[in-house]
Amino acid sequence: MLKTIPLTADIQIPQLGFGTSQLKEAAHASILHALHTGYRHIDTADMYGTHGAVGAALRESGVPRNEVFITTKLWSHSVAADKVAPAVDRFLDELQMDYIDLLLIHWPSEEAQPEETLPAMQAVLDAGKARALGVSNYGIDLLERAIATSVPVVNNQIKHNLEERPDEVVAFCKANGITVTAYSPIKALGNAATQKVVQTLSEKHACSPQQLALAWLLAKGLIPIPRSTKPENIEANFRAQGIAFSAEDVAALDAAA
Repeated sequence: MLKTIPLTADIQIPQLGFGTSQLKEAAHASILHALHTGYRHIDTADMYGTHGAVGAALRESGVPRNEVFITTKLWSHSVAADKVAPAVDRFLDELQMDYIDLLLIHWPSEEAQPEETLPAMQAVLDAGKARALGVSNYGIDLLERAIATSVPVVNNQIKHNLEERPDEVVAFCKANGITVTAYSPIKALGNAATQKVVQTLSEKHACSPQQLALAWLLAKGLIPIPRSTKPENIEANFRAQGIAFSAEDVAALDAAA
């Protein structure tokens, strides 16, 4: 039970990932449990401080490196053109890996504009240290500028859940061949009207509201990356892939916003 979607013509990304922000001292155990549960997409970032835990958990899990998709992100102090490659080398050292599957700009930054950072990231891709490139927390204006660089931007990671729904950004990404990763996917379950629909559909599918929120995002073609330190929640989130969510279910939740 591991759904994937195309990231590029040659790369598939597991559609459900495991997020590692704010895991702190529980990071290693949580990531290891996620891998044992079946997750094959781990999302990390320089600012999370979890590179070491991700690498150690993967080695301890016994899962081959080429079976796990690793996403990480450049923080604002590493987006200037001359800082990108050294930062990536440090990431690889911390992860104890030879390459990153998906490298993102974490946030728009005054330190450097996408026109400067993305070509430097392209050099990292050309060197074989990353397989694909993208951005995070980009709105339409910045996405248009990123596309104009001609660097292949294939993913935009944004906050998306039942309460916060940047549908116009998602539509723009889909129209331009950019996949969308949804962080904080179960942090909020929507307003009172949405929660009534969530309750009805949760009963219909015999699942929790959190599982339903993930199933909704998966059915919409997004890539949710829930995080948890509790083994039972890590496992429950993974099982959301097995919920048979219909187009009518999606439409009911969409309309309840």
